[in-house]
Amino acid sequence: MALIVQKYGGTSVGDLNRIRKVAERIIKVYTAGNDVVVVLSAMAGVTDRLIQLAHQITKDPNRRELDVLLATGEQTTVSLLCIMLESMGYPAISLLGYQAEILTNRAFGRARIVEIHADRIKELLSQKKIVAVAGFQGRDQQGNITTLGRGGSDTSAVALAATLRADICEIYTDVEGVFTTDPNLCKNARKLPKISYDEMLEMASLGAKVLQIRAVEFAKKFNVPVHVRSSFKEEEGTMVVEEEKDMERVVVSGVTYSKDEARITLTRVPDQPGIASRIFTPIAEAGIVVDMIIQNTRKGGLTDLTFTVPKSDYQRAMAIQKEAAKTIGAEQVLGDEHIAKVSVIGVGMRSHSGVAAKMFTALARENINIIMISTSEIKISCVIEEKYTELAVRVLHNVFGLDSL
Repeated sequence: MALIVQKYGGTSVGDLNRIRKVAERIIKVYTAGNDVVVVLSAMAGVTDRLIQLAHQITKDPNRRELDVLLATGEQTTVSLLCIMLESMGYPAISLLGYQAEILTNRAFGRARIVEIHADRIKELLSQKKIVAVAGFQGRDQQGNITTLGRGGSDTSAVALAATLRADICEIYTDVEGVFTTDPNLCKNARKLPKISYDEMLEMASLGAKVLQIRAVEFAKKFNVPVHVRSSFKEEEGTMVVEEEKDMERVVVSGVTYSKDEARITLTRVPDQPGIASRIFTPIAEAGIVVDMIIQNTRKGGLTDLTFTVPKSDYQRAMAIQKEAAKTIGAEQVLGDEHIAKVSVIGVGMRSHSGVAAKMFTALARENINIIMISTSEIKISCVIEEKYTELAVRVLHNVFGLDSL
């Protein structure tokens, strides 16, 4: 007998027929003698509709009340699932985030899990009940409902699996697993049977939307095996696990891309101690995440400083930097929203040289100019013009032999 945590995304519970299919899958695992905890997202599109309703009232709804509103989406799905399971003759009970004692900080809309007290879940499992927990939500120390941000149900599931010491956490979604690249861009993309936590972390951070990055962080920290698979098919998906020796044989395991990027450049910035702090502190205070940073030194004690931010934060970041430029004496602030980031990822890079040269040569052959470069131990990222994204992905997928894995 195993303890299995399953998570189903919004498309998996999009209507009553799909909820029934989910119930049947759960019953199959439960009747095999396993303990089952299920974490659900809201039905596809529900969260967006709730946000739209709030914004019809005001452009800036109170964040606490918005979390109360958004949490109703998952409340609906867990209750419907339990009603379905009970109608089919199986004991089930739903718990909202606060009832499952998922404790978070007070950052409404993007709360982080602090701890989980799983005593109630354990008691219900001992009574042989199927426990359905509302994903994406918790409560702070003052008892306020909080939400974990987009993709938060993945984080809820893996955090619960870690707390309960589950044998596996199954993430059911509308894709069959983790692919070598986006199959919508590259018809030769291949499903990976397994991938390391580190590779999955890089993929999640660089544009792959299969798993939420905080969920992967939890999985790695607590060594939770995660199985990403389709809720519409029976085939095995992709196991996200600790790095294994045979993973090093493949130099590059995936190619990712992100069009959610914008570039900001401050020209002729005084090259003095403290200037970088005066540029980036206001950005940090605004809650804007900076990704790649490049500094080019000029003659005369000046430098150009370029960095990237999420495209959704571009206008705010530009306004902040125009003010900063005045205070530090920079010449001008330039911006570009029409960029993309393409990346190659693989734990095999640790023991193989020449990956960067191979990547740059492949892009050069297609006359794709590299605007910025960023590297880590297992990834290389290049910022390019957005119009070349699809071509770059296909070329890199081919040149690193991923078509034939």
